[in-house]
Amino acid sequence: MDALKVGIIGYGYWGPNLARNFYELPTSDLVAVADRKEDQLKRAQSKYPQVKLTNDYQELFKMGLDGVVISTPPKTHFQIAKDCLLHDLHVLIEKPMTLNSRDGEELIELAEARGLTLMVGHTFEYNSAVQALKKYIESRELGDLYYLDTARLNLGLFQRDSNVLWDLAPHDISILLYLLDKKPVSVSAQGMPCVIPGIYDVAYLNLIFPDNLTAYVHVSWLDPCKVRRVTVVGSKKMAVYNDMESEGKIKLYDKGIDAPDYTNGFGEFQYNYRSGDITIPNIHFAEPLREECMHFIDSIANHTEPKSSGHSGLRVTKILEAAQRSIANGSMHEVIQW
Repeated sequence: MDALKVGIIGYGYWGPNLARNFYELPTSDLVAVADRKEDQLKRAQSKYPQVKLTNDYQELFKMGLDGVVISTPPKTHFQIAKDCLLHDLHVLIEKPMTLNSRDGEELIELAEARGLTLMVGHTFEYNSAVQALKKYIESRELGDLYYLDTARLNLGLFQRDSNVLWDLAPHDISILLYLLDKKPVSVSAQGMPCVIPGIYDVAYLNLIFPDNLTAYVHVSWLDPCKVRRVTVVGSKKMAVYNDMESEGKIKLYDKGIDAPDYTNGFGEFQYNYRSGDITIPNIHFAEPLREECMHFIDSIANHTEPKSSGHSGLRVTKILEAAQRSIANGSMHEVIQW
């Protein structure tokens, strides 16, 4: 097929990575970059001198593009995505898709009415280690799931117009939804503004899924150690995905505990602890962002719904909304309305 013409809107923190991938893909043609800051445009020009540059993203509507990638601050996502869809452009939008579910629903309806691809940048769904972890869960190698625990911690990047809940938690929430293929029933959350009054830089979430399966999410901008970890505890085995490892990102632990059958005497009541081997599976690793960008192009070309579709982005937004309400309500459990 002919290479699809793509434009990048936003060349700040994540935009250069997106531009690199779409520039290198043989199925896409990076045509233009839009950013309001001149220094960002100069960065793009030095890297891609043939690409058109503009400080007004609406100029992209005149360039005959097939699709656009939106990598701007979250508060701008809705309006920019809506403008692009109204100009019949396929859209890949970074997380979170929108800051409220009403706007997300409007984008989905608009994309579906016009037959356009609306995809959200849940990059970890395209991570081969996360995909392998999902297979271990689905094959029941881990047994019945007891709980999941995620941690995404680092020192920075502080933002005055957002909080750590909306910045970091979308990654882990999207991972949990992908791994379990279920929607949580409710969520409770606790947030703490340690540095800037009113802006949570540390947050804890407790998600309750069907069958009373629990998942915990810990996110922080204020931690001395950089942590990117998902732990899955099952009745047979336990698995840890550590994204900070250069190799061996997944480890399977043949560890667990079996409760004894009922006995009359305390002396006979002994738990059976199991401590077996640690297995590090060999997983072929490809850059997740590249896989995501290829999937966006393939979804457009084949007229198929992407894995991380607008509906996926809306689910994450609804969970974040409920978590925000829980923080405001003294960490009470909030039922998520699906």
